[in-house]
Amino acid sequence: MQNSSATDLQSAIALLRERFGSEFDQTYVDDVIIPYFLANTYAGERLFLPMIDVKFTKENALPRYLWGVLSQTLKFAPEEGVTVFVQALEKRGPENRKKRIYMSALTPDLYRPMYGDKVGQFFDKILDEGNVGKPLMGQYLENYFDLFWELHLGVKGDSIPASVREFGHSFNTVLAYQDPTRKIFHDNYLTVRSHLASVTRWIGDRIGDLVDGRTPNPEKTFAYWWIRNSGDGEYFTRKDAIAEVVHDLMAFNQWGSTIYKIMLKLAVETGDPEIRSWFKMTMEVRYDDASGGAFTPLERFVMELFRTISPNGGSISTLEAAAPRPSYQGFSYVVSPHAATSLYPGHWQYPEKFDPDRFKNIPTSHQVDEAKCEQIGFATCPFDRTAFKVSDGRNAAIHNSGFGTVYPIVDGNPLPVCDYAGFAPFGFGYRRCPAEQFTIQVFEDFLRKAWKSRIEFQKLRIANPQLLAIGPAMVVADDVGFISST
Repeated sequence: MQNSSATDLQSAIALLRERFGSEFDQTYVDDVIIPYFLANTYAGERLFLPMIDVKFTKENALPRYLWGVLSQTLKFAPEEGVTVFVQALEKRGPENRKKRIYMSALTPDLYRPMYGDKVGQFFDKILDEGNVGKPLMGQYLENYFDLFWELHLGVKGDSIPASVREFGHSFNTVLAYQDPTRKIFHDNYLTVRSHLASVTRWIGDRIGDLVDGRTPNPEKTFAYWWIRNSGDGEYFTRKDAIAEVVHDLMAFNQWGSTIYKIMLKLAVETGDPEIRSWFKMTMEVRYDDASGGAFTPLERFVMELFRTISPNGGSISTLEAAAPRPSYQGFSYVVSPHAATSLYPGHWQYPEKFDPDRFKNIPTSHQVDEAKCEQIGFATCPFDRTAFKVSDGRNAAIHNSGFGTVYPIVDGNPLPVCDYAGFAPFGFGYRRCPAEQFTIQVFEDFLRKAWKSRIEFQKLRIANPQLLAIGPAMVVADDVGFISST
């Protein structure tokens, strides 16, 4: 049976080489197209608890045909630096240390003093009066990379080389099309490959500038806090910081598709009346006052937007094969679905209804302790509750819930996340995205800007709108803009 399987596999590989060999070179066919066709991706279950077992590992959990945009060796290469997003829990250091170091740069207490002005200026620019009636996503892409590099490394404008900008745009395009048999994917993939080594060196040099004090206000960058909290670098090296920046081109890529979907939901005439009504109700009260609860009205509104539009479709895990293939191994993945879990009737009475108030009395990460786990039926917490105290001068520590979800406590004040499987756009448990709270704050500022400037989004009547790659698996017509009701 094994010999038969091996023969079938080799026949399939030969057919793929024959089919695409005249259009693409052999290296591209072998390293991108063949892995693309031979991968097995399975739909995972909708989770009843916000927790993924460690047997569903993050080790090398990225479709192999995409490894070329992250790794110069076209494969998982720890010696190049490792992003926590494709690393098994047992390799991250004690108590998920690498994840905690990553999160130390994105805790909510840092947002307003360190990053808020940069984000605010970005939204001021793309939502400027001069852009009224113009397609907005082109404006977004024109300015996005200045924000990305300024947040990560403290550089923008002319300080960003043209090759780095080209790298970023091609990176976006590869993720948007996700079909290596198309010429636009192939050409942009090769552009990313041609710049990857030099961009990696450039990122490393900029991190050196931050560490050595050559960059103004280094504390207003993610990399600064990563390095400050990495200690001796045993669990988070300088190369790991470079890998995190490159990977964030993939993760932050979701902002474009999220903004686009939110604008469609809020658009006059064509938007969702229920969501538009909730937005108005939210902003007409004290939207930043939590009134003793875990989340403010605006935070709940953004969370409900994320629950319903799900910026990230699912959490990818790799599986260990019971009977490994003779070649091209490691091509099986399972995706734990985010949207299907968030919209599951097992979690909400009316999951299809847009209702930010559903988060008023929902469990938070700080509440999921030993007692809560025992109440659920666990003999003990699935994950030991521990704390990583940051070493950057703040009175802060990164804790975790009984489900493994990391969250900060700053100056004795817990800053938890919603630790409930019915809110799944950012993943589950120890795999939860460490940039969740930061992303919610970014989109709060987007909505504050729209409200304060009396902006109304609308579909534009454009005969032949430009097609833009704006997010993972999303290529859209640039036909959404805004008007001002002032």
